[in-house]
Amino acid sequence: MSYIETMIECGRKDYGRNFWSYMRGDMSAYTRLMENSAPDTGAFHMPTGSDSKYDKAILRESIARQLSSVFSSYDSAAKIWAADSDDLAEFIPEFGDIAIRDAVNDFQKLPVERYKLATLLRLPSEFVADAAFDFESYLIRRLAKCFGRAEDKAFITGTGTGEPTGLLHDTDGAETGTSAALSYDSVIDLYFSVKPEYRRGGAWLMNDGTAHALKKLKDDSGNYLWRGSDDTIMGKPVVISEYMPSAESGAKPILFGDFSYYWLIKRSPVTVKVIKELFALNGQTGYLAFEFLDGKLIRRDAVKALQIGA
Repeated sequence: MSYIETMIECGRKDYGRNFWSYMRGDMSAYTRLMENSAPDTGAFHMPTGSDSKYDKAILRESIARQLSSVFSSYDSAAKIWAADSDDLAEFIPEFGDIAIRDAVNDFQKLPVERYKLATLLRLPSEFVADAAFDFESYLIRRLAKCFGRAEDKAFITGTGTGEPTGLLHDTDGAETGTSAALSYDSVIDLYFSVKPEYRRGGAWLMNDGTAHALKKLKDDSGNYLWRGSDDTIMGKPVVISEYMPSAESGAKPILFGDFSYYWLIKRSPVTVKVIKELFALNGQTGYLAFEFLDGKLIRRDAVKALQIGA
């Protein structure tokens, strides 16, 4: 069955009923689903309605999805076009010539991978079988939390080997230089190192400890760097992530820029399969779920990092 045919099938009401009956342990429903299993995982795509609920749930959980631009590229293509524009409009005299500019560099063809993200959840079988409980909403929330945390970590620290390339690696060579320690001036320098076009939609990304330190920074006149009334620095919001490093030698504790130029590319909808026998003696049912995705910063100068030197 082709991918398009599978997605059409996932939108059918009987597919949704069979999927959730299977999730609750009805193995006869498994037989009815078999021809729709994903060939690379042996798991089953969430029904279309449930997949939409999952997208909303993970958006609430994932900083990466809130900051980045999220796209779907479900076909087998190994490359996608990334387009942006530096085009200008200009005033010309009546009957004047219109300048023709080269736009070739506005387009990049980027390689896209299918990195597999997996999680195994275990739930009490008695709980799973309780028809009075909203099991669909519960499982979707659990999966959104698990995958959201993993996406956030890859968004920031991913190495590009077996996982997407995160911002701390994609900003190599794009730092403003080094600072011996966090200082008022080094943060201001980081802000102005980013082009104005990227500052307009800019945000700060750091961990809790770095935020605590910046809240104490003042200039020579006693003015705080951090504006407490709306939790901004230079009028730009501050986002806290546990995956950002602390302000130690060699680390990049602060990122600033327009994170929408980081593309999070969904390569397949979530798939799930039930694992019963392995946990039966414990009175549990297992759920093995998969995502396939990639991520990359398509404009290297859109986000820059402050690096702490020795």
